[in-house]
Amino acid sequence: MELIQKTSDLSAYLAADEVIDHDHPRVREVAAGLAREAADSYAYARLAFEFVRDTIPHSQDSGDPRVTWRASDVLERRTGICYAKAHALTALLRAEDIPTALCYQRFDVVHGLVAVRFNGAWHRQDPRGNKPGVDARFSLAGERLAFTPDRAAGEEDYPELYAVPHPAVLAALKAATDRPHLWATLPVAL
Repeated sequence: MELIQKTSDLSAYLAADEVIDHDHPRVREVAAGLAREAADSYAYARLAFEFVRDTIPHSQDSGDPRVTWRASDVLERRTGICYAKAHALTALLRAEDIPTALCYQRFDVVHGLVAVRFNGAWHRQDPRGNKPGVDARFSLAGERLAFTPDRAAGEEDYPELYAVPHPAVLAALKAATDRPHLWATLPVAL
């Protein structure tokens, strides 16, 4: 699948905003700690991915009812669904000047992940969190995502790479009073 930048200006994939708030002190603190352990930007990206994947539980898996959507809140509260975890990873990567996009797949509902730009190409990564049957890995040599869409069942990969969260995703996150409410209002398509 060919990935498509929704915004032609690569600097948009480095920007901070209210969601991808990589200028926030909590994001900067986590990024600085990870950067001290990394020999280069590739190692940093892998460490940031593993940090989000492994230390921030997916709220559905853990049963946490809280809804987070801002990257700094995800890092502070240590919880989030796929979209929130993608926002946190995006902020950590952009904090170290690694162009990062938000991207999506469609299953029963829309699933969120990221794409990082290395060596002139985009590479999708899924920080959702592993569990039995899910083994996502950081890779530039081929996708190791949490899920593979079944096209025969109507599932799909969306090729678009967004500099900011999709409006339908952000609206659902912001309107949710808790995770059960969010689960009932997740977008089913983009």
